[in-house]
Amino acid sequence: MDLFGDSWMGKYKEVWNAAGDVSDALAKINFDSTIGWGIAGEDKPRGVLVVKSGKAVHAGAYNGEDLNWDLRASQESWGQWQRSPVGMAALGLAVTTGKLKFATGDYTSILKNPGMAGPFVSSFGLMSQVK
Repeated sequence: MDLFGDSWMGKYKEVWNAAGDVSDALAKINFDSTIGWGIAGEDKPRGVLVVKSGKAVHAGAYNGEDLNWDLRASQESWGQWQRSPVGMAALGLAVTTGKLKFATGDYTSILKNPGMAGPFVSSFGLMSQVK
């Protein structure tokens, strides 16, 4: 399955919506966002996830959507995070060292909002559930 392709993103959407520590927690803060996922150095993200009140309502290949967040990392880093979910400290280190980049969006705003920080970290753990 192609990482961040239509099929992968569709499975990720299912896993996202089934994970209460992500979707339910984000619903409590009325989180709406369009999130791009991609490979560092590429011109555009590969996949997109549209979230309304915490629930993923659309997922698929990126098709020019306006993004609130655009997360980029190397193919190797994404693969590592799929195999072994990361915690807050490891994600913070990934941002600090440039392994995880925010082409759009502000990582510090996540950290400053307790309602977003936990679900953000958990969303990376969900990647390991996409088969």
